[in-house]
Amino acid sequence: MDAAARRRWHGKLPGAVSRLPMWPRLRTPERLPVRLHRNRIYILPTRAGLGFGVLLVAMLLGALNYQNNAALLLTCLLGTTLAASMLIAWRDLQGLTLQAVHADHAFCGERMTLHLAFEDDGRARRGLRIAVDERQQACPLQPGATQATINVPADRRGWRALPRMCLSSSLPFGLFRAWGWITPDLRVLVYPRVGEDGAPPSRNDDPRERLPGGDEFAGLRDYRQGDALRHVAWKASARRGDLLVREFDRAAPGSPLRFDWFALPGVPREPRISRLTGWVCDAYAAAHPWILVLEDGRTFGPAMDAAHYHRCLAALAELP
Repeated sequence: MDAAARRRWHGKLPGAVSRLPMWPRLRTPERLPVRLHRNRIYILPTRAGLGFGVLLVAMLLGALNYQNNAALLLTCLLGTTLAASMLIAWRDLQGLTLQAVHADHAFCGERMTLHLAFEDDGRARRGLRIAVDERQQACPLQPGATQATINVPADRRGWRALPRMCLSSSLPFGLFRAWGWITPDLRVLVYPRVGEDGAPPSRNDDPRERLPGGDEFAGLRDYRQGDALRHVAWKASARRGDLLVREFDRAAPGSPLRFDWFALPGVPREPRISRLTGWVCDAYAAAHPWILVLEDGRTFGPAMDAAHYHRCLAALAELP
């Protein structure tokens, strides 16, 4: 083939590919919202549908051979049912529009929860199923309730593109399966794997400093509006004649914990990130302030609130 013929062939190739509606949409990310229309829905008979079709052919041949009108009428009715089930399976996906996707936080090695928001067109889609990793998850939709939840694998830390989703339905009898592909153009952040090896830096509580809200009895005080009745000291209140409330406190945390990248010499990179992630999770669970120091010199903290917690985990997940 000469160069001119090769150029003409390559010039015709994009047009030929564009006529195959499934080809360019298999893995190409798409900006939301994404709507499934007739050119994006594919339908084939299931194994049960093929068996049912063979049975109908056998019944038709038998009815014609024996000239049995009742058997012929039954065969026609069952054939109508087969055609109607194909239409119902197709309509369960027709017009379905994915509006938004929200991902919960997840650690590497877990399954991430995705919340899918579909457009409410007033139709019930009771047979909707969504598959991400060959795992079918039932997600029926009702008018006014267009939220669906699925779980996807989180096998690597960092920013990851959402995998393509296969939306399918085999309503009403499982004789036909209709499906369509959606690949949202979105990325989600996966936190590093939580390391459980290695002892974290020891905490140092100062018993002379106290913070309210603990579980150690600190004394009695006068009742104030809004105090919980379970904290009222009824016997002491009866002796005094006024309501008294028990106060509880706890030891205030001492100096913040310091989680330093360079304090783990000899530990490989990924286990080091996992160990720092585990220390951050432990400090957050214990409500103890901490400082995180990364290899590039960035320092986070000291703090112990949820914003600091997610800021540290995001920084660890984004490390190269």
